[in-house]
Amino acid sequence: MDRDDTLCRLKSIEGHVRGVARMVENDAYCIDLLRQIQAIQAALNKVSTKVLDDHIHSCLITVVRGENQGERERVLKEIMEVYEMATKV
Repeated sequence: MDRDDTLCRLKSIEGHVRGVARMVENDAYCIDLLRQIQAIQAALNKVSTKVLDDHIHSCLITVVRGENQGERERVLKEIMEVYEMATKV
């Protein structure tokens, strides 16, 4: 995982969230708030997708190629749990 890129994206999102909080404090128009919240959600989704992609191309591939079946099942179970949590949102 490109740690620096991920941290940069998260810090940008953090700043965006603070901006939305200021909008709420200033009684911004609801639709403007919703648009900004959707932009934050999209940015978080991009970070999440990148982290998952990195996980698949590193950790998962290593485990799948390995000999430890229990470890393979554990990692696949983790991915399924993450997917199930994502679909509940």
